[in-house]
Amino acid sequence: MNQNVKDYVTEKVNELINAFSCSAEAKEAAQNWLAAVGTDKETEETKNLIAELEEDIMPIDTLIAFAGSEAGAKVFGEEKAKEVAAHGRDIKAAGAKYCDCPACAAAEAILAKKDEML
Repeated sequence: MNQNVKDYVTEKVNELINAFSCSAEAKEAAQNWLAAVGTDKETEETKNLIAELEEDIMPIDTLIAFAGSEAGAKVFGEEKAKEVAAHGRDIKAAGAKYCDCPACAAAEAILAKKDEML
C-alpha cells in the first residue's frame, strides 16, 4: 500500500474508532490494524479490517427496514426511528448505498480504497 493510501486509511480508521456508532468488533479490528501498520502483520490485519467493515457497513435498505421495524423503535425510540427511516429514504433518493452515520461513512471511505490496500 502506498503512503498516500496508508495516510488516508489511517485518518479514516481513526474517524471510525471515534464514531459513536462504531461496533466493538469494528473498533477492535481498526485498533489492531493501526497497531500492525508497518509490521509483518499489516497484510493480515488489513484483510481482517476489510472483512469486518464489509460485514458491519449497513446497506441503506437495511437501515430503512430496521428503522421502520418494532426492533428499530426499541433501539431508537419511536419518534427517532421514524426520523431515521425518513432520513434513510431521503439519502437513498439522493443515491446513497449505505447508512451515513459516522461509522458507516468511515467504513465506506475505507472500503473504497480496499483494492489499493491489499
